[in-house]
Amino acid sequence: MRDAKFAGWGLERPARPMFYAPLAQNVDYNNAMMKKLELMSHYISGIMLVTNQSPGSLEPLLTAALAELAPNMTITGIRTMQQQVELSFDQERAVASLAGLFGTVALILAAIGLYAVTAYSVAQRTNEIGIRMALGADRPKVIRLVLSGAFKRVLVGLILGLPLAVGAGRLISAQLYGVSSWDPLALSLAAGALGICSFIAAMIPANRAASISPMNALRIE
Repeated sequence: MRDAKFAGWGLERPARPMFYAPLAQNVDYNNAMMKKLELMSHYISGIMLVTNQSPGSLEPLLTAALAELAPNMTITGIRTMQQQVELSFDQERAVASLAGLFGTVALILAAIGLYAVTAYSVAQRTNEIGIRMALGADRPKVIRLVLSGAFKRVLVGLILGLPLAVGAGRLISAQLYGVSSWDPLALSLAAGALGICSFIAAMIPANRAASISPMNALRIE
């Protein structure tokens, strides 16, 4: 028999060496709880069926077969092995969903903050942008000027944030199951998502700056 994991031990831990023994050999009949447990073991609590058929087509056949075999038997539910395993990860899935929600909120707040800082910077440099445009700077150059300032802030954030993310992953590695604490793909996707959101947030004030008339920009105090 291959190694098996039990939910009571924690599925994130490696399989432990074990063997099966008759329950009746280990029951303390002076203990009411153990007597109840031994009595419950006389009844069928679950049936595992190995088949190549789809669960949808198998369920009515299985229900009819069990009804014919034992009419008094009550079927409380039919699940695939994958569904049964997923029930053991409800808490982990909830934590992951919550972490994803917090990450999305943080990304939105970062984009809003970058937009606000870039818009304020453009407002402060309106005269400078007007002078540059009067001296021959075209629209693409103005956009590049604004975007370069915005992405310098993003670069500083990534330089500080990525090592902290790796360190935090190592700290919570004991709480992770089936996920490595060091995942270059996930970090790359997160950095890419931040870059895309930052680009969109910075392009709004950059376009606004590039659309200013040089004469109007020079009049702004």
